[in-house]
Amino acid sequence: MAGSDIYSGTLDVLILKALAGGPMHGYAVGLWLRRHSGDVVDVKEGVLYPALHRIRRKGWVSARWGESESGRRAKFYELTPEGSRYLAEEAPRLAKHSQAVLALLRRAPG
Repeated sequence: MAGSDIYSGTLDVLILKALAGGPMHGYAVGLWLRRHSGDVVDVKEGVLYPALHRIRRKGWVSARWGESESGRRAKFYELTPEGSRYLAEEAPRLAKHSQAVLALLRRAPG
């Protein structure tokens, strides 16, 4: 992940990680990210849904209409084999990058 792809690439991996546990509708993906990050990662709908559409176009997730827990019609997203492969490749890279950023932030200036 380099340049301008760093933020969208990070979000893509996080969404794929959420979906690795099984199909979810968009709101549930956002909730999963928030809950499992200790309320730190709060992806707004205006960012989350375009990301879901982007990774769907890339073939990393499929989508189907279904009924949410509240009985509302919702689009459910599911990881594809291509998405699983991408997640397996990119998650370790993202973790390594995150560790490097953390090391830089902890380093004393100068």
